[in-house]
Amino acid sequence: MSIFKKSSALLFLSLFLLTFFACKTPEAVVPTKEASKKEEQENVVKPSEQESQVSLEGKEDIPSAQKEFRAAWVATVANINWPSKPGLPSDVQQKEALKILDAAVKSHLNAIILQVRPQADALYDSELEPWSYYLTGKNGKAPQPYYDPLKFWIDEAHKRGLELHAWLNPYRAHHTTAGEIGSESIIKKHPEWVVELQNGMWWMDPANKEVQDFSAQVVKDIVKRYDIDGIHFDDYFYPYPSYNNNKGFPDEKSWKKYLAEGGELSRADWRRKNVNDFIQRVAKDIKSEKGFVKFGISPFGIWRPDFPVGIKGMDQYDVLYADAKLWLNNGWIDYFTPQLYWPTRQINLSFPVLLGWWDSENVTSRHLWPGINLSLEEKEENKGEIISQIMISRGILHDDPGVVLWSIGQLLKNDELDSSLVAGPYRANALVPPSPWLDDEPPAQPDFRTEKTTEGNFIISRISDDPADVFRWVLYFKYEEEDWNYRIFNKIEQKAALPLKNAENKMLESVGITTVDRTGNESEFKKIPLHESM
Repeated sequence: MSIFKKSSALLFLSLFLLTFFACKTPEAVVPTKEASKKEEQENVVKPSEQESQVSLEGKEDIPSAQKEFRAAWVATVANINWPSKPGLPSDVQQKEALKILDAAVKSHLNAIILQVRPQADALYDSELEPWSYYLTGKNGKAPQPYYDPLKFWIDEAHKRGLELHAWLNPYRAHHTTAGEIGSESIIKKHPEWVVELQNGMWWMDPANKEVQDFSAQVVKDIVKRYDIDGIHFDDYFYPYPSYNNNKGFPDEKSWKKYLAEGGELSRADWRRKNVNDFIQRVAKDIKSEKGFVKFGISPFGIWRPDFPVGIKGMDQYDVLYADAKLWLNNGWIDYFTPQLYWPTRQINLSFPVLLGWWDSENVTSRHLWPGINLSLEEKEENKGEIISQIMISRGILHDDPGVVLWSIGQLLKNDELDSSLVAGPYRANALVPPSPWLDDEPPAQPDFRTEKTTEGNFIISRISDDPADVFRWVLYFKYEEEDWNYRIFNKIEQKAALPLKNAENKMLESVGITTVDRTGNESEFKKIPLHESM
């Protein structure tokens, strides 16, 4: 399909959905006490009414689990989400982290985007940058007792089958909420790299070659030393104009140097090139270290006003000097998450219209998973908005759906929203969609052994897998006169049980198993004979 036809079709779909949801916003659905009850026995699959309603599309009766990116940001700057305040003992920080991860699992998410470098600092053990103020209450001070927070988050996320993406701010040097500037701060060590803004923040100069080298080195260090699934940047490139009282970014020294060396670009184009070059460089650096690590960016949701026609708002191309459309067009990034934080019915900032436009620009078919704003639900007139936006995203991005939730804190405090997600669009768990440009080779079919118990269960034990090539595994099952269903297990879970007869007194008819690798490739379906047991 041509880009023009694709754009037109998506715009039509967006406008249709906009009209539909403007007329009727779905009410939040709260699950019954029975539907939300936890499984009492670990790893025993008990098909419930909720599960039996999950429809699986399959070819020749071969089922396929739902694939959808479901992530949430965990912000550490200003202690927005974690830890709840600076200087907490290590065990308290860890308990708070586990609460967030358990909440993500309960909400049927499959990825966490954790901010580990909010301001040229580190929420991990780094030889390049000091420990974060937001972690210990003092720039450069390690957690007490010592532990490595990023490694802790990665290990605990992976135990739960969650991807863990490390979120970095490439240029911010000091935030106004970060207390005193410590002796190990980049501001003290390299004053020639930074500028002070009128709101009290400090910013690294994106034009400075040493800044580019250093920030790229930080990214490579994390990718090399940690078992992360992704690197993530947000929308902070050149700072928002209000940070410097709308007086422009103070890069006169770098600009004059560029001109003196024969530079011919306009100042705006020069700034954009600084950012473009850095994004392209980081993308290559990540893949040179580990080919499976995804690179994601969540830019401001509008590229330029009137793209598409009728959209009004800030011009990030001319204000943040972020040519986000270029990055998407060129396929430099693996997943693109424009921050579409506005209600569906806000015509000049319409969520479906903007998402449809970004999709028309996704000419290299990378992941397009929009960021959505959970705090919209705090207003009564926006109740049901998040469910609507997830469903709209599925309609527009039907081959590769997903969203990123801003932020995990809203799920922790809004029980009604959380319940409506799990009772509605997130009713069944989902796998992260594959990234075939990173790796398109599926893992080998799993080996297993089975047994039937006197209690009436069919036990499946997974064996002989290559642990390096397995991240999760899927157990598919079908009872007579019912559709295929499935449960997704984490790689550390080796055993599952199915009742031979379900609550409706229907016999287990078919069972199968697949494994899933780090980039989302699923193995061929392997049917498990019910009549054999070992």
